Amino acid sequence: MEVAELTLEQATTLEDECRNEGHTLHRDLLEKKYESLITHNPKLTRTLVSFQANKNTPYYRWFKYKEGFSAQMVHYLLNTLAKKQGALLDPFSGTGAALFASQESGWEATGIELLPVGCAITEARQAAEQVDIVQLKKEIETLSCVDFSTIKSDSPIQHIAITEGAFSRDTEDQLNGYLTYCDNQIEDAHIKTLLRFAAFCILERISYTRKDGQYLRWDYRAGRTRVKSKFNKGKVYTFEEALQLQLNLMVEDLLYEDMDLFKKENLSNTEQNIRLIQGSCLEELCKFSEESFNFILTSPPYCNRYDYTRTYALELVFLNKNEEEVKHLRQQMLSCTVENKEKVESLVTQYADMKREDFLQKAIFAFENHNALQEVLYWLNTYNGKGQLNNSNIPRMIANYFLEMALVIFEMSRILKSGGKVAMVNDNVRYAGEEIPVDLILSDFAEAAGLSTRNIWVLGTGKGNSSQQMGKYGRAELRKCVYIWEK
Repeated sequence: MEVAELTLEQATTLEDECRNEGHTLHRDLLEKKYESLITHNPKLTRTLVSFQANKNTPYYRWFKYKEGFSAQMVHYLLNTLAKKQGALLDPFSGTGAALFASQESGWEATGIELLPVGCAITEARQAAEQVDIVQLKKEIETLSCVDFSTIKSDSPIQHIAITEGAFSRDTEDQLNGYLTYCDNQIEDAHIKTLLRFAAFCILERISYTRKDGQYLRWDYRAGRTRVKSKFNKGKVYTFEEALQLQLNLMVEDLLYEDMDLFKKENLSNTEQNIRLIQGSCLEELCKFSEESFNFILTSPPYCNRYDYTRTYALELVFLNKNEEEVKHLRQQMLSCTVENKEKVESLVTQYADMKREDFLQKAIFAFENHNALQEVLYWLNTYNGKGQLNNSNIPRMIANYFLEMALVIFEMSRILKSGGKVAMVNDNVRYAGEEIPVDLILSDFAEAAGLSTRNIWVLGTGKGNSSQQMGKYGRAELRKCVYIWEK
């Protein structure tokens, strides 16, 4: 079932409009529809609406996760938009920023996260809030006397093709020995979680790789035959020094006066106020009852071709994911990479099994009949036919992304309580010079699903297009937004 295809009548009408009435006719009309709601919110800065504000914040600085937003932004949105505490959902919860920040304000938080990396970080944070810091420090002191390279590993890390050779032999021996020591010698579950997590956090520092956008960049010292560049990432830490730095940082944060006070006051509520579901929101949202949540706060993957299973490949193999499991995760993700295949058939089967085919068809209808989106797809398919796109799967990726987001939004509307709100962070994107107003298209989907658009808050500084795009189409700024929808 190719939902990206229009009927002959729709395609003919759209083609005539694009040729005769203006290249961006429907996008211009959409812009006009929402122009009074598109406003600059000076409270929302790029630092706040990103991981950057978390850099020096206890807990958040343990692992470099650039795809999240800040705890400060969560507090701002809840304080500004919510009259009282209730049940909050983040269907793309990442490392749990929305979950933990809302918990601090008394909300009962539920998160859905597909990538095991985000789940591991969330679980480590939960362990940190319950750990006996005195006992943890004693275990850390004992570690300094252990030579991990002499410990035979029970289950050494099994690499996949894109991580093979990431560590020196000595580093990998020590890493494997350390993990075996933690599994066999540490009895306390919270301490074991945190000690293993410390190793998880230093994988990039002790490797010959560096996260670079949507892939791993390899240092020439790795000796990979395919790596022709002389990229030098700088210092590659030894396992001992990287581990010690990480453990010191974690202990420092755990001893931080305000966080320690918070932990003592709220320990009894910690476990019951956060629920984490590992899986795809396309499969999990439909399981919630109607009107289950007062607030939904999230940031879905952007439609920008980033493949998180490649960016976090080292962390995935650390978590025992093999080649096939990583490929499966890649296909389960919301379609945001050119490798994602269409999920429509599986969704049709899923909703048929629940006897909710009509609900799915409403989301598909909103997608298929959105003129501005189909205008974008028309032009991209036209360029594709002329060989003008750098990847022929871009139109398919964009079509699948918006179809899946339409379903996500319809489900969010269904499970949101009357008077509840949705706050979503996302960026507009551009391909082959064609700007895609993600904010406005998704807001139209929200209105089709029964929500009203209250605000589209724009950051003062937008996002620039890539150097390749600038070379062909000139410099142009894309909106970075936080959308607020209400039921």
